Amino acid sequence: MTIDHAELTTDQVLKRDIPWETYMTTKLITGTALQLLRRYDKKPENQRASLLDDDGPSYVRVFVSILRDIHKEETVEYVLSLIDEMLAANPKRARLFHDKSLANEDIYEPFLRLLWKGKWFIQEKSCKILALIVRPKTQYSGAMNGEALDSKSKLTTIDDVLKGLVEWLCTQLRNPSHPVRGIPTAVNCLATLLKEPLVRSSFVQADGVKLLIPFINPVANPSTPLTSSQSTQQSMQLLYETCLCIWLLSFYEPAIEYLATSRCLPRMTEVVKSSTKEKVVRVIVMTFKNLLPKGTFGPQMVDLGLPQIVQNLKAQAWGDEDLVEALNQLDEGLKDNVKLLSSFDKYKQEVLLGHLDWSPVHKDVFFWRENVKNFEENDFQILRVLITILDTSNDPRSLAVACFDLSQFIQHHPSGRFIVNDLKAKERVMKLMNHENAEVTKNALLCIQRLFLGAKYASFLQA
Repeated sequence: MTIDHAELTTDQVLKRDIPWETYMTTKLITGTALQLLRRYDKKPENQRASLLDDDGPSYVRVFVSILRDIHKEETVEYVLSLIDEMLAANPKRARLFHDKSLANEDIYEPFLRLLWKGKWFIQEKSCKILALIVRPKTQYSGAMNGEALDSKSKLTTIDDVLKGLVEWLCTQLRNPSHPVRGIPTAVNCLATLLKEPLVRSSFVQADGVKLLIPFINPVANPSTPLTSSQSTQQSMQLLYETCLCIWLLSFYEPAIEYLATSRCLPRMTEVVKSSTKEKVVRVIVMTFKNLLPKGTFGPQMVDLGLPQIVQNLKAQAWGDEDLVEALNQLDEGLKDNVKLLSSFDKYKQEVLLGHLDWSPVHKDVFFWRENVKNFEENDFQILRVLITILDTSNDPRSLAVACFDLSQFIQHHPSGRFIVNDLKAKERVMKLMNHENAEVTKNALLCIQRLFLGAKYASFLQA
Protein backbone atom coordinates (compact mmCIF):
# COMPACT_ATOMS: atom_id res chain seq x y z
CA MET A 1 0.00 0.00 0.00
CA THR A 2 1.45 3.36 -1.04
CA ILE A 3 1.34 6.17 1.50
CA ASP A 4 0.01 9.45 0.18
CA HIS A 5 2.88 11.93 0.56
CA ALA A 6 0.47 14.55 1.81
CA GLU A 7 -0.34 12.33 4.79
CA LEU A 8 3.19 11.19 5.65
CA THR A 9 4.27 11.46 9.27
CA THR A 10 7.75 11.96 10.69
CA ASP A 11 7.62 8.57 12.39
CA GLN A 12 6.80 6.81 9.12
CA VAL A 13 9.64 8.57 7.30
CA LEU A 14 12.19 7.81 10.04
CA LYS A 15 11.50 4.08 9.73
CA ARG A 16 13.23 4.11 6.36
CA ASP A 17 16.73 2.74 5.85
CA ILE A 18 18.84 5.24 3.92
CA PRO A 19 21.87 3.82 2.02
CA TRP A 20 24.48 6.16 3.47
CA GLU A 21 27.35 3.87 2.37
CA THR A 22 26.17 4.04 -1.24
CA TYR A 23 26.12 7.83 -1.04
CA MET A 24 29.72 7.81 0.19
CA THR A 25 30.78 5.42 -2.59
CA THR A 26 29.27 7.77 -5.17
CA LYS A 27 30.96 10.70 -3.38
CA LEU A 28 27.71 12.44 -2.54
CA ILE A 29 28.80 12.47 1.11
CA THR A 30 32.27 12.33 2.65
CA GLY A 31 33.77 9.59 4.81
CA THR A 32 33.60 11.93 7.81
CA ALA A 33 29.91 12.55 7.15
CA LEU A 34 29.30 8.77 6.98
CA GLN A 35 30.98 8.25 10.36
CA LEU A 36 28.87 10.98 11.95
CA LEU A 37 25.68 9.55 10.43
CA ARG A 38 26.49 6.00 11.62
CA ARG A 39 26.90 7.28 15.17
CA TYR A 40 23.65 9.27 15.05
CA ASP A 41 21.12 7.53 12.79
CA LYS A 42 18.63 5.09 14.44
CA LYS A 43 20.20 5.64 17.86
CA PRO A 44 18.25 6.30 21.11
CA GLU A 45 17.24 9.90 21.80
CA ASN A 46 19.62 10.31 24.78
CA GLN A 47 22.56 9.16 22.66
CA ARG A 48 21.67 11.58 19.85
CA ALA A 49 21.26 14.40 22.37
CA SER A 50 24.75 13.72 23.72
CA LEU A 51 26.22 13.79 20.19
CA LEU A 52 24.52 17.12 19.46
CA ASP A 53 25.77 18.56 22.74
CA ASP A 54 29.34 17.54 21.90
CA ASP A 55 29.46 18.28 18.17
CA GLY A 56 26.13 19.81 17.08
CA PRO A 57 27.48 22.16 14.34
CA SER A 58 29.14 19.20 12.58
CA TYR A 59 25.80 17.42 12.36
CA VAL A 60 24.14 20.58 11.05
CA ARG A 61 26.83 20.79 8.36
CA VAL A 62 26.19 17.16 7.32
CA PHE A 63 22.39 17.58 7.23
CA VAL A 64 22.56 20.82 5.22
CA SER A 65 25.08 19.39 2.75
CA ILE A 66 22.85 16.34 2.13
CA LEU A 67 19.88 18.61 1.42
CA ARG A 68 22.05 20.66 -0.91
CA ASP A 69 23.69 17.77 -2.83
CA ILE A 70 21.22 14.86 -2.76
CA HIS A 71 17.87 15.25 -4.50
CA LYS A 72 16.33 11.83 -3.96
CA GLU A 73 12.96 12.57 -2.42
CA GLU A 74 12.98 9.81 0.20
CA THR A 75 16.36 10.98 1.50
CA VAL A 76 15.39 14.65 1.54
CA GLU A 77 12.26 13.78 3.54
CA TYR A 78 14.36 11.68 5.92
CA VAL A 79 16.94 14.39 6.66
CA LEU A 80 14.23 17.05 7.07
CA SER A 81 12.59 14.71 9.60
CA LEU A 82 15.88 14.27 11.47
CA ILE A 83 16.26 18.06 11.73
CA ASP A 84 12.62 18.55 12.69
CA GLU A 85 12.91 15.88 15.39
CA MET A 86 16.14 17.42 16.68
CA LEU A 87 14.57 20.91 16.98
CA ALA A 88 11.28 19.62 18.40
CA ALA A 89 13.17 17.91 21.23
CA ASN A 90 15.00 21.15 22.04
CA PRO A 91 14.20 24.39 20.10
CA LYS A 92 17.36 26.00 21.50
CA ARG A 93 19.31 23.80 19.10
CA ALA A 94 18.41 26.38 16.42
CA ARG A 95 21.55 28.21 17.56
CA LEU A 96 23.66 25.31 16.25
CA PHE A 97 22.85 26.54 12.72
CA HIS A 98 24.55 29.85 13.53
CA ASP A 99 27.78 28.55 15.00
CA LYS A 100 30.77 30.52 13.72
CA SER A 101 32.30 27.31 12.32
CA LEU A 102 29.43 27.37 9.76
CA ALA A 103 30.11 30.94 8.65
CA ASN A 104 30.84 29.88 5.06
CA GLU A 105 27.98 27.37 4.85
CA ASP A 106 24.81 28.53 3.12
CA ILE A 107 22.53 27.14 5.80
CA TYR A 108 19.29 28.74 4.55
CA GLU A 109 19.40 28.02 0.81
CA PRO A 110 18.34 24.33 0.83
CA PHE A 111 15.27 24.98 2.99
CA LEU A 112 14.27 28.04 0.98
CA ARG A 113 14.53 26.05 -2.27
CA LEU A 114 12.60 23.10 -0.86
CA LEU A 115 9.68 25.35 0.13
CA TRP A 116 8.58 25.31 -3.49
CA LYS A 117 8.93 21.54 -4.01
CA GLY A 118 5.85 19.62 -5.13
CA LYS A 119 5.40 17.35 -2.10
CA TRP A 120 3.59 18.88 0.86
CA PHE A 121 5.66 16.96 3.45
CA ILE A 122 8.85 18.63 2.19
CA GLN A 123 7.27 22.09 2.04
CA GLU A 124 5.81 21.84 5.54
CA LYS A 125 9.01 20.59 7.14
CA SER A 126 11.14 23.23 5.37
CA CYS A 127 8.82 26.00 6.49
CA LYS A 128 8.72 24.79 10.07
CA ILE A 129 12.52 24.46 10.24
CA LEU A 130 13.15 27.85 8.62
CA ALA A 131 10.76 29.54 11.05
CA LEU A 132 12.82 28.14 13.94
CA ILE A 133 16.33 28.75 12.63
CA VAL A 134 15.99 32.09 10.84
CA ARG A 135 17.64 34.91 12.79
CA PRO A 136 16.06 38.23 11.66
CA LYS A 137 17.75 40.31 14.37
CA THR A 138 21.16 39.87 12.78
CA GLN A 139 22.70 39.66 9.38
CA TYR A 140 24.28 36.40 8.34
CA SER A 141 26.12 34.86 11.29
CA GLY A 142 29.55 34.98 9.67
CA ALA A 143 29.31 38.76 9.37
CA MET A 144 27.90 38.91 12.89
CA ASN A 145 30.99 37.13 14.19
CA GLY A 146 33.28 39.56 12.43
CA GLU A 147 34.62 37.03 9.95
CA ALA A 148 35.34 37.98 6.36
CA LEU A 149 33.22 35.94 3.98
CA ASP A 150 34.74 34.44 0.85
CA SER A 151 33.96 36.97 -1.90
CA LYS A 152 33.17 34.09 -4.27
CA SER A 153 30.49 32.74 -1.90
CA LYS A 154 26.98 33.86 -2.63
CA LEU A 155 25.37 33.12 0.68
CA THR A 156 21.64 33.50 1.07
CA THR A 157 21.08 36.72 3.01
CA ILE A 158 18.49 37.24 5.71
CA ASP A 159 16.56 39.48 3.28
CA ASP A 160 16.43 36.64 0.75
CA VAL A 161 15.15 34.25 3.40
CA LEU A 162 12.47 36.58 4.72
CA LYS A 163 11.31 37.57 1.26
CA GLY A 164 11.11 33.94 0.11
CA LEU A 165 9.52 32.69 3.32
CA VAL A 166 6.90 35.47 3.45
CA GLU A 167 6.13 34.95 -0.24
CA TRP A 168 5.53 31.24 0.38
CA LEU A 169 3.37 31.92 3.45
CA CYS A 170 1.22 34.42 1.54
CA THR A 171 0.87 31.89 -1.30
CA GLN A 172 -0.42 29.33 1.21
CA LEU A 173 -2.98 31.79 2.56
CA ARG A 174 -4.21 32.51 -0.98
CA ASN A 175 -3.97 29.05 -2.52
CA PRO A 176 -2.82 26.38 -0.03
CA SER A 177 -0.73 23.43 -1.25
CA HIS A 178 -2.52 21.14 1.19
CA PRO A 179 -6.32 21.47 1.53
CA VAL A 180 -6.35 20.94 5.31
CA ARG A 181 -2.89 21.82 6.64
CA GLY A 182 -1.72 24.55 4.26
CA ILE A 183 -3.41 27.51 5.94
CA PRO A 184 -2.90 26.40 9.58
CA THR A 185 0.80 25.77 8.88
CA ALA A 186 1.23 29.22 7.33
CA VAL A 187 -0.58 30.99 10.18
CA ASN A 188 1.35 28.99 12.78
CA CYS A 189 4.69 30.04 11.24
CA LEU A 190 3.55 33.67 10.99
CA ALA A 191 2.60 33.64 14.68
CA THR A 192 6.28 32.83 15.38
CA LEU A 193 7.89 35.03 12.74
CA LEU A 194 5.85 38.23 13.19
CA LYS A 195 7.56 38.80 16.54
CA GLU A 196 10.38 40.25 14.44
CA PRO A 197 10.05 43.80 13.00
CA LEU A 198 11.74 42.80 9.74
CA VAL A 199 9.14 40.09 9.15
CA ARG A 200 6.29 42.51 9.87
CA SER A 201 7.72 44.87 7.27
CA SER A 202 8.07 42.12 4.64
CA PHE A 203 4.58 40.81 5.37
CA VAL A 204 2.97 44.25 5.01
CA GLN A 205 4.89 44.92 1.79
CA ALA A 206 3.65 41.59 0.43
CA ASP A 207 0.06 42.78 1.12
CA GLY A 208 -0.33 39.89 3.55
CA VAL A 209 -2.43 41.60 6.25
CA LYS A 210 -5.69 41.38 4.32
CA LEU A 211 -5.12 37.63 3.79
CA LEU A 212 -5.45 36.98 7.54
CA ILE A 213 -8.78 38.77 8.08
CA PRO A 214 -11.06 36.02 6.62
CA PHE A 215 -9.81 33.55 9.26
CA ILE A 216 -11.14 35.71 12.13
CA ASN A 217 -14.47 33.94 12.56
CA PRO A 218 -16.36 32.63 15.60
CA VAL A 219 -15.70 28.88 15.89
CA ALA A 220 -18.72 26.64 15.32
CA ASN A 221 -20.36 25.03 18.32
CA PRO A 222 -18.86 21.53 18.70
CA SER A 223 -22.30 20.10 19.47
CA THR A 224 -23.49 20.77 15.93
CA PRO A 225 -23.64 17.62 13.74
CA LEU A 226 -21.24 18.93 11.11
CA THR A 227 -18.31 19.51 13.46
CA SER A 228 -16.23 17.07 15.44
CA SER A 229 -14.38 18.03 18.61
CA GLN A 230 -11.07 17.59 16.77
CA SER A 231 -12.03 19.88 13.88
CA THR A 232 -13.40 22.41 16.38
CA GLN A 233 -10.12 22.30 18.29
CA GLN A 234 -8.19 22.84 15.04
CA SER A 235 -10.48 25.73 14.10
CA MET A 236 -10.01 27.26 17.55
CA GLN A 237 -6.23 27.00 17.25
CA LEU A 238 -6.31 28.63 13.80
CA LEU A 239 -8.51 31.43 15.18
CA TYR A 240 -6.18 31.95 18.14
CA GLU A 241 -3.01 32.03 16.03
CA THR A 242 -4.63 34.38 13.48
CA CYS A 243 -5.59 36.76 16.30
CA LEU A 244 -2.06 36.40 17.68
CA CYS A 245 -0.71 37.53 14.29
CA ILE A 246 -3.03 40.56 14.34
CA TRP A 247 -1.86 41.41 17.87
CA LEU A 248 1.78 41.26 16.75
CA LEU A 249 0.95 43.45 13.74
CA SER A 250 -0.79 45.97 16.03
CA PHE A 251 2.68 47.05 17.22
CA TYR A 252 3.66 48.08 13.67
CA GLU A 253 2.32 51.40 12.34
CA PRO A 254 2.17 50.53 8.60
CA ALA A 255 0.20 47.37 9.47
CA ILE A 256 -2.21 49.41 11.61
CA GLU A 257 -3.14 51.45 8.52
CA TYR A 258 -4.17 48.21 6.78
CA LEU A 259 -6.11 47.02 9.83
CA ALA A 260 -8.00 50.32 9.99
CA THR A 261 -9.44 49.85 6.50
CA SER A 262 -10.27 46.15 6.89
CA ARG A 263 -13.06 44.21 8.58
CA CYS A 264 -10.64 43.27 11.35
CA LEU A 265 -12.32 45.20 14.17
CA PRO A 266 -15.93 44.05 13.53
CA ARG A 267 -14.77 40.44 13.12
CA MET A 268 -12.72 40.43 16.32
CA THR A 269 -15.63 42.05 18.17
CA GLU A 270 -17.95 39.25 17.03
CA VAL A 271 -15.41 36.64 18.14
CA VAL A 272 -14.77 38.13 21.57
CA LYS A 273 -18.51 38.53 22.14
CA SER A 274 -19.15 34.80 21.73
CA SER A 275 -15.85 33.11 22.67
CA THR A 276 -15.37 31.36 25.99
CA LYS A 277 -11.76 30.38 25.24
CA GLU A 278 -9.57 32.42 27.57
CA LYS A 279 -6.50 32.57 25.33
CA VAL A 280 -8.60 33.85 22.40
CA VAL A 281 -10.31 36.50 24.53
CA ARG A 282 -6.95 37.56 26.00
CA VAL A 283 -5.19 38.09 22.67
CA ILE A 284 -8.17 40.02 21.22
CA VAL A 285 -8.47 42.26 24.29
CA MET A 286 -4.70 42.93 24.16
CA THR A 287 -5.07 43.84 20.47
CA PHE A 288 -7.96 46.21 21.21
CA LYS A 289 -5.86 47.82 23.96
CA ASN A 290 -3.05 48.43 21.45
CA LEU A 291 -5.35 49.82 18.76
CA LEU A 292 -7.60 51.96 21.00
CA PRO A 293 -5.42 55.12 20.96
CA LYS A 294 -4.62 54.81 17.23
CA GLY A 295 -6.48 56.78 14.55
CA THR A 296 -10.25 56.24 14.55
CA PHE A 297 -10.18 52.85 16.29
CA GLY A 298 -11.59 54.29 19.53
CA PRO A 299 -14.78 55.70 17.94
CA GLN A 300 -15.15 52.52 15.86
CA MET A 301 -15.00 50.39 19.02
CA VAL A 302 -17.67 52.51 20.66
CA ASP A 303 -19.88 52.23 17.54
CA LEU A 304 -19.48 48.44 17.63
CA GLY A 305 -20.80 48.33 21.19
CA LEU A 306 -17.49 47.31 22.72
CA PRO A 307 -18.01 49.22 26.00
CA GLN A 308 -20.94 46.94 26.90
CA ILE A 309 -19.12 43.82 25.66
CA VAL A 310 -16.16 44.69 27.91
CA GLN A 311 -18.54 45.12 30.85
CA ASN A 312 -19.93 41.64 30.16
CA LEU A 313 -16.42 40.19 29.94
CA LYS A 314 -15.39 41.85 33.21
CA ALA A 315 -18.32 40.15 34.93
CA GLN A 316 -16.90 36.71 34.08
CA ALA A 317 -14.41 34.82 36.24
CA TRP A 318 -11.10 34.74 34.38
CA GLY A 319 -8.07 32.95 35.79
CA ASP A 320 -5.55 35.03 33.84
CA GLU A 321 -4.49 38.15 35.77
CA ASP A 322 -3.09 39.77 32.62
CA LEU A 323 -6.50 39.43 30.96
CA VAL A 324 -8.28 40.98 33.95
CA GLU A 325 -5.83 43.90 33.97
CA ALA A 326 -6.14 44.38 30.18
CA LEU A 327 -9.95 44.40 30.45
CA ASN A 328 -9.79 47.10 33.13
CA GLN A 329 -7.43 49.22 31.03
CA LEU A 330 -9.57 48.76 27.91
CA ASP A 331 -12.69 49.69 29.91
CA GLU A 332 -11.11 52.95 31.10
CA GLY A 333 -9.87 53.79 27.59
CA LEU A 334 -13.32 53.19 26.10
CA LYS A 335 -14.95 55.37 28.76
CA ASP A 336 -12.59 58.19 27.78
CA ASN A 337 -13.62 57.71 24.15
CA VAL A 338 -17.30 57.76 25.01
CA LYS A 339 -16.77 61.02 26.91
CA LEU A 340 -14.86 62.46 23.98
CA LEU A 341 -17.54 61.39 21.53
CA SER A 342 -20.28 62.63 23.83
CA SER A 343 -18.91 66.12 24.32
CA PHE A 344 -21.29 68.91 23.37
CA ASP A 345 -18.67 70.63 21.22
CA LYS A 346 -18.33 67.48 19.12
CA TYR A 347 -22.09 67.21 18.78
CA LYS A 348 -22.41 70.91 17.96
CA GLN A 349 -19.83 70.60 15.20
CA GLU A 350 -21.72 67.70 13.64
CA VAL A 351 -25.03 69.60 13.67
CA LEU A 352 -23.54 72.79 12.25
CA LEU A 353 -22.06 70.80 9.36
CA GLY A 354 -25.62 69.69 8.58
CA HIS A 355 -24.86 66.03 7.91
CA LEU A 356 -26.04 63.84 10.78
CA ASP A 357 -25.39 60.17 11.45
CA TRP A 358 -26.12 57.69 14.22
CA SER A 359 -22.89 58.34 16.13
CA PRO A 360 -23.01 57.12 19.77
CA VAL A 361 -23.73 60.59 21.17
CA HIS A 362 -27.32 60.74 19.84
CA LYS A 363 -28.56 57.77 21.84
CA ASP A 364 -26.38 58.35 24.89
CA VAL A 365 -28.80 59.15 27.74
CA PHE A 366 -25.92 60.50 29.86
CA PHE A 367 -25.10 63.07 27.13
CA TRP A 368 -28.66 64.42 27.04
CA ARG A 369 -28.96 64.60 30.81
CA GLU A 370 -25.65 66.42 31.16
CA ASN A 371 -25.91 68.73 28.15
CA VAL A 372 -29.58 69.54 27.59
CA LYS A 373 -29.13 73.04 29.11
CA ASN A 374 -26.34 73.73 26.61
CA PHE A 375 -28.99 73.77 23.88
CA GLU A 376 -30.15 77.14 25.27
CA GLU A 377 -26.90 78.80 24.08
CA ASN A 378 -27.17 81.55 21.45
CA ASP A 379 -30.96 81.62 21.54
CA PHE A 380 -31.31 77.86 20.97
CA GLN A 381 -28.97 77.97 17.93
CA ILE A 382 -28.52 74.18 17.73
CA LEU A 383 -32.27 73.54 17.86
CA ARG A 384 -32.81 76.09 15.08
CA VAL A 385 -30.18 74.37 12.92
CA LEU A 386 -31.82 70.96 13.52
CA ILE A 387 -35.14 72.42 12.37
CA THR A 388 -33.45 73.95 9.30
CA ILE A 389 -32.08 70.50 8.45
CA LEU A 390 -35.67 69.21 8.46
CA ASP A 391 -36.52 71.86 5.83
CA THR A 392 -33.48 71.63 3.60
CA SER A 393 -31.83 68.19 3.77
CA ASN A 394 -32.43 65.44 1.19
CA ASP A 395 -30.51 62.88 3.23
CA PRO A 396 -32.90 60.43 4.98
CA ARG A 397 -30.35 59.63 7.68
CA SER A 398 -29.88 63.31 8.58
CA LEU A 399 -33.67 63.82 8.68
CA ALA A 400 -34.20 60.79 10.91
CA VAL A 401 -31.45 61.81 13.34
CA ALA A 402 -32.69 65.43 13.48
CA CYS A 403 -36.21 64.22 14.39
CA PHE A 404 -34.77 61.90 17.02
CA ASP A 405 -32.61 64.64 18.55
CA LEU A 406 -35.60 66.99 18.80
CA SER A 407 -37.52 64.22 20.57
CA GLN A 408 -34.59 63.76 22.96
CA PHE A 409 -34.55 67.48 23.74
CA ILE A 410 -38.31 67.38 24.44
CA GLN A 411 -37.82 64.40 26.74
CA HIS A 412 -34.91 65.78 28.78
CA HIS A 413 -35.54 69.56 28.94
CA PRO A 414 -38.16 70.66 31.52
CA SER A 415 -39.75 73.04 28.95
CA GLY A 416 -38.80 71.03 25.88
CA ARG A 417 -42.32 70.73 24.38
CA PHE A 418 -43.00 74.44 24.65
CA ILE A 419 -39.61 75.52 23.27
CA VAL A 420 -39.83 73.23 20.23
CA ASN A 421 -43.41 74.40 19.59
CA ASP A 422 -42.38 78.04 19.83
CA LEU A 423 -39.66 77.41 17.24
CA LYS A 424 -42.41 76.11 14.91
CA ALA A 425 -40.87 72.65 14.52
CA LYS A 426 -44.20 70.80 14.69
CA GLU A 427 -45.30 71.57 11.09
CA ARG A 428 -41.94 70.55 9.65
CA VAL A 429 -41.85 67.25 11.59
CA MET A 430 -45.44 66.40 10.65
CA LYS A 431 -44.58 66.68 6.94
CA LEU A 432 -41.95 63.97 7.46
CA MET A 433 -44.45 61.49 8.89
CA ASN A 434 -45.33 60.58 5.28
CA HIS A 435 -41.71 60.34 4.11
CA GLU A 436 -40.84 57.38 1.86
CA ASN A 437 -38.02 56.33 4.20
CA ALA A 438 -39.22 54.19 7.14
CA GLU A 439 -36.43 55.41 9.43
CA VAL A 440 -37.54 59.04 8.89
CA THR A 441 -41.24 58.32 9.49
CA LYS A 442 -40.50 56.32 12.64
CA ASN A 443 -38.48 59.13 14.24
CA ALA A 444 -40.86 61.86 13.04
CA LEU A 445 -43.70 59.94 14.74
CA LEU A 446 -41.69 59.66 17.97
CA CYS A 447 -41.05 63.42 17.92
CA ILE A 448 -44.73 64.25 17.33
CA GLN A 449 -45.83 61.87 20.10
CA ARG A 450 -43.56 63.62 22.55
CA LEU A 451 -44.76 67.03 21.40
CA PHE A 452 -48.42 66.13 21.79
CA LEU A 453 -48.47 63.61 24.57
CA GLY A 454 -45.49 64.41 26.73
CA ALA A 455 -42.19 62.56 27.10
CA LYS A 456 -43.27 59.85 29.53
CA TYR A 457 -46.44 58.81 27.71
CA ALA A 458 -44.66 58.82 24.34
CA SER A 459 -41.93 56.60 25.77
CA PHE A 460 -44.64 54.24 27.05
CA LEU A 461 -46.17 54.03 23.57
CA GLN A 462 -42.76 53.38 22.02
CA ALA A 463 -42.17 50.48 24.41
